[in-house]
Amino acid sequence: MKKIALIAALSFALPAWSQEAKPPAQPEKPAPVAQEAPKAETPKPKAPRKPGPHRQEDARHCLEKASNSEIIKCAEAYL
Repeated sequence: MKKIALIAALSFALPAWSQEAKPPAQPEKPAPVAQEAPKAETPKPKAPRKPGPHRQEDARHCLEKASNSEIIKCAEAYL
């Protein structure tokens, strides 16, 4: 069993040892600053949705509905 583990470990390690060492990276020259294009109008962020009046109430009774679409419609009031 130990021989199999040793062979498996060596089979994973040998490809890593066979790779050539990469030369050290040379620092790159900074890119010239380009002129900025005029910015288009950005859409205004939407206001956060206010919680409904049922937010803190229990909506488990919605799970007794017959279909998934009825459950979803019932539960939306609690979001």
